[in-house]
Amino acid sequence: MSSSNVWTRSRARMKLFPELLVQCSGEAAAYGKCVASTTTGKQELTKNMCVKEFEALKSCLQSAAKKGVK
Repeated sequence: MSSSNVWTRSRARMKLFPELLVQCSGEAAAYGKCVASTTTGKQELTKNMCVKEFEALKSCLQSAAKKGVK
């Protein structure tokens, strides 16, 4: 397997990401709100603070990628 082939596949997946994100806009917004609300002031985001929202976004992106971009 050539290294240029790996980069070609990676670029192709990255080009699809914005379209996948549109399909998961609700989940992305919920995750963003969670991150924003937990990092107000000087509070830092720590692991597992928004795990429920992140898992929902991850699941949505994975299923959207399996279905293909329309």
